[in-house]
Amino acid sequence: MILTVTLNTALDVTYQVPRLLPHASHRVSAVTERAGGKGINVAHVLAALGHEVTATGFAGGPVGSVVRGLLARSPGVVDALVPCSGNTRRTVAVADAASGDTTQFNEPGPPITAAEWSRFLAHYEDLVRGARAVALCGSLPPGVPVGAYALLVRSARAAGVPVLLDTSGEALRRGVAARPEIIKPNAVELAELTGSRDPLPATRDARRRGAHAVVTSLGPDGLLAATAEGAWQAAPPRRLSGNPTGAGDSAVAGLLSALAEGLDWPERLSRAVALSAATVLAPTAGAFDLGVYEELRGAVCATGVAIP
Repeated sequence: MILTVTLNTALDVTYQVPRLLPHASHRVSAVTERAGGKGINVAHVLAALGHEVTATGFAGGPVGSVVRGLLARSPGVVDALVPCSGNTRRTVAVADAASGDTTQFNEPGPPITAAEWSRFLAHYEDLVRGARAVALCGSLPPGVPVGAYALLVRSARAAGVPVLLDTSGEALRRGVAARPEIIKPNAVELAELTGSRDPLPATRDARRRGAHAVVTSLGPDGLLAATAEGAWQAAPPRRLSGNPTGAGDSAVAGLLSALAEGLDWPERLSRAVALSAATVLAPTAGAFDLGVYEELRGAVCATGVAIP
């Protein structure tokens, strides 16, 4: 079983509009809803790839009930969310059919009490002992300690379970010091962590801070991985236009599934880039087309790079 952790779960709502114009009223042509938040997006993709996956984190209030109802209809994903008293947040993606671009609105998460955090920690300790790998994903809701991910990384490492950490800011800074197996920042998050805007030396610095491997999202230029075995970069075969919501989470699922399957780093990157690209091309936030993924995977090739 692969465990995904989403402390700040969400109801992901996607509006399709013919054209998005500032200061104008819009007639929505289609609406879709998905159980979301970064780790739950990862769980959806892992399940689609055939992995047994359990999703944990917090869910509460009327929106949390909708999220759990949707999750119950997600094949292959086990709901292990912990109830909280606050109302789960929503995210709204507005997809512009004319341009192919998407505008995103993210609500803040519900406040988590000390008692709720303690219950989650006990629950997580039980789950992680049965996991092959763990993904710790996304922002921290109010009330959760800023060092939460560092604590969760250490717990997984004590159980001998590899961890992929995908977060930002101070939560990433503290989490990387706990020595996760992989971190997956984007270029901006990596620069905030290391102080360097050049991804090549920045990945080296991030590894020195504690991460065993650093996989950096470079937007349309794909992924850059710096590991103890070497460094590689992989990119989509062509420039893509579409809905980027969930594309980074699909990359995490690709990396984590390949880690669990024992694939080497070039194969991990090829899978992650193909999944990410297939997600961008999908009309619904966080979804991907398996046929498109297989087609793109055959066209993605990871090449070695030298890190100064």
